[in-house]
Amino acid sequence: MKTNFLLPNRYKKFGWFLLVPASVLGFIVLFFDFEFKFLDHKVFAIYAEGYKLFGDSPGFFRFVDDNLTNEIVGIVFLVGAIFTSFSKEKQEDEFITTTRMESLLWATYVNYAVMIFCIIFFFNLIFLYVLILNMFTTLIFFIIRFNFILYRSKKSLGYEK
Repeated sequence: MKTNFLLPNRYKKFGWFLLVPASVLGFIVLFFDFEFKFLDHKVFAIYAEGYKLFGDSPGFFRFVDDNLTNEIVGIVFLVGAIFTSFSKEKQEDEFITTTRMESLLWATYVNYAVMIFCIIFFFNLIFLYVLILNMFTTLIFFIIRFNFILYRSKKSLGYEK
């Protein structure tokens, strides 16, 4: 089967190299409110809400003070997850292609089932955290299921020998 849209296999190792530390750091940033102070910068924003307490008003196309820790961790995580998810295996065959497609479909179903659950049972600020996490969960579910199926199939082949 033709796999034109997959990245070469060498990207998978680089993807894991980015994904694992970004996952750990992302967990720390999200749940412990950690930020690197040296990443405080004035950045361009298409839209920024102002703080009335400081006399700011909301507006378009302006510079705002921000800490870039969240943005960098999110981008590194997404790049690592995409490289890990969509890189060819060393031996790409029909089983791998089918497993990849089924895992992506399964991950999408599970992701939206979790999202529906969260829409029903989470409100206010915690729902914002759910939405933030939901940006990453499809790739997370895909990586977990795809690699689990590959591991299980390799393990069952080992018993047959």
